[in-house]
Amino acid sequence: MGTGTGGARALRHRGVVVVVALVAVAGVCGSAGAHTGGSTGYASVTVHRGAVRYSVTLPTAALSSAMAEDRRLAQGGSVQANERLLDVLRRTLTLRGNGARCEPGPGRVEPSAVDAPSFTMFVDFACPTGLRELELRDDIFDVLGANHHTLAKVEWPGGTQQFAFEPAAREARFVLGGGSSARNTGSFVLLGIGHILTGWDHLLFLLGLLLRAGSWLALAKIITAFTLAHSVTLTLAVLDVIVLPDRLVEAVIALSIAFVAAENLFLRPVVARRWVVSFCFGLVHGFGFSSALRELGLPSQGLLLSLFGFNAGVEIGQALVVAVSLPVFVLLRDTPWERRMIWSSSLAILLVGLVLFFERAFF
Repeated sequence: MGTGTGGARALRHRGVVVVVALVAVAGVCGSAGAHTGGSTGYASVTVHRGAVRYSVTLPTAALSSAMAEDRRLAQGGSVQANERLLDVLRRTLTLRGNGARCEPGPGRVEPSAVDAPSFTMFVDFACPTGLRELELRDDIFDVLGANHHTLAKVEWPGGTQQFAFEPAAREARFVLGGGSSARNTGSFVLLGIGHILTGWDHLLFLLGLLLRAGSWLALAKIITAFTLAHSVTLTLAVLDVIVLPDRLVEAVIALSIAFVAAENLFLRPVVARRWVVSFCFGLVHGFGFSSALRELGLPSQGLLLSLFGFNAGVEIGQALVVAVSLPVFVLLRDTPWERRMIWSSSLAILLVGLVLFFERAFF
């Protein structure tokens, strides 16, 4: 009797730990945002002969307190504050044309409302004439933090390339007039991995599916269905074939989290063809994934490679999550802890999904 009581207490304790952990994840969801896993800047690098203009749009929420104050003062007409903001770009950006350093010159902070969610500024760089090769290094992460990344579009007469800058990929080399390099595509792979690993709502949905996935064959069907579905809508959204309102997409993603958790709790047995549920909601998650690329306005040149790289990164990140979580589920399978773990985890996921749904749909 004593052993049974101790086991029940241990079981309840494990359930509480799971619930607390998932509630903590929900807190991260609310503070970090749905998909971006941090902040995203959108840069446009325009090359004309020996002049290069670097223009970037930054979210105001990502600014340090000093930058936020300088932006407020600049909007009020302070020339000094305006220059301090531009100096951030001059200090963190390094451009080299044909192997020679490009010198930063004048710039501008574009006017915007004080409460605007983002603002734009640009700096002109003087590079050697007859540019054939442009190297760019972005160290703005040292100012905005390791969770920031910049999606950049480099344009010159007759060509365009894209690159995703982040702390692990700060340098890019562009051959003006040449095709997109494999490394440029690789930067979007890294972006996709980071996007899924820090997209807490996608991870909660995936965890809810895995909790009662069933046999290995059923698990393979679930993962394959989700992959195919979000790949289709990610492509359609980035190509602007089908674009849904972000508010609607975010709300339905939250609803999908609650739905799979409710399935785990209330359906006995859980829906046999769960891959159908995975596919249907995977279509919606694809629209959520697309937000990271759609804002950049990627041109048709090199778009397919960038899109392929990003989607491949999402799949790699998803595979990492499955590889880490599956051994835990396998160890607990057919043990006294399995049912309580599924129940407590699903309840926590359900609560998180409902909170996110009401927040995104009505507030």
